[in-house]
Amino acid sequence: MNKEQFLKSLENGLKKLSPEERDDIIHDFKEHFSIGLADGKTEEQISDSLGSPKQIAKELVATSQIEKVEDTATTGNIFRAVWAVIGLGFFNFVIVLGPFVALLALIVAGWISGGAFIVSPLMVLLNAIIYPAVFKWFDLFFSLMLCGIGLFIAIGMLFATKVLIKQFVRYLKYNVSLVKGGLKRE
Repeated sequence: MNKEQFLKSLENGLKKLSPEERDDIIHDFKEHFSIGLADGKTEEQISDSLGSPKQIAKELVATSQIEKVEDTATTGNIFRAVWAVIGLGFFNFVIVLGPFVALLALIVAGWISGGAFIVSPLMVLLNAIIYPAVFKWFDLFFSLMLCGIGLFIAIGMLFATKVLIKQFVRYLKYNVSLVKGGLKRE
């Protein structure tokens, strides 16, 4: 594969990045080719030593998505980072998607439980309005207790969600470093 083919394939794989990032990466690889040619290597030797441009693009996109999550951990950024890391290989489909689904289910279940407990007094009051004959003070006081527990669950879920997101991003970074060629020993 010559320089032109390599750069074209790399640029096609980097379409998910911003134009500035893409241009910067392409410039770096053009410079790499220039240095290699100055050292007496052929374009084919340089492209072979760099590896697959498609795999390089996938790794760069995954790294970029993880950096975006570290800057602003929105739901969209997290999903894009997960899909970018899964796209690095079939092995990641199993290794990344399984823990992600489990953590997502845990977070959703916690928030739903907390929210249900918090709105329980409203449900009791709504029930009392619709069916006044079945109202019991015990139900109201019990639902107020559940509301308090729900507030504690929601506060706990706020901290748990932040910690789980941070740890999952660390896991994604670890996974990307493994795919890029293993962890570097210090």
